[in-house]
Amino acid sequence: MDKRVRDGILSVIEDMKRIDYIKPTDVPNIDLYMDQVTTFMDKHLETTRRYSEDKLLTKTMINNYTKNNLLPSPNKKKYSKDHMYLLIFIYYLKNILSISDIQKVLKPLSENFFGEGRALTLEDIYTEVFGLESEQSMVVTRDVVRKYQKSRGSFEKVQDEKERKLLQDFALISMLSFDVYMKKQLIEALIDENETLEREGKEREGRGKTK
Repeated sequence: MDKRVRDGILSVIEDMKRIDYIKPTDVPNIDLYMDQVTTFMDKHLETTRRYSEDKLLTKTMINNYTKNNLLPSPNKKKYSKDHMYLLIFIYYLKNILSISDIQKVLKPLSENFFGEGRALTLEDIYTEVFGLESEQSMVVTRDVVRKYQKSRGSFEKVQDEKERKLLQDFALISMLSFDVYMKKQLIEALIDENETLEREGKEREGRGKTK
């Protein structure tokens, strides 16, 4: 294998390893004020920052999430563990979904599992999902490495090394983008299907009450 390709693959793997995940045990057991919430997120999601000046989660963002019904209002200006779990979900989802779609995804979680006294808690859900994502980490890494190798084998007839690398990078970006596009289409289809089922359920319930 060409040394540049091998070094490139190793670099990809190292980059994937540096992606931070907030473990269920990392989330504080006490309620937090706004400043403590943003500090926690900044600390635990540092490696997801593209540029040093990027804001991961600001007070304005959190307030907007509450206004848009993505996040229940804090209790006496304090955010519980359940708030934190929802904020983490929002942080990842907002990179690929609209605010409207995120609201549709999280609304059932907030309505059925937010707060104390639940048989199944948001902590249980987050722990389960975290475990599934951790298992997928190596699968995703191997897939990215395969795409990288395939891209390095493209445009071999281009003589100019700089042009060849530019085109190979474009090929990799295109493959990764198409992968994201296809998965986004599936996510949106699932959201639409669940929304339709919920609407039909309410319509049946309404017809039953009028009889």
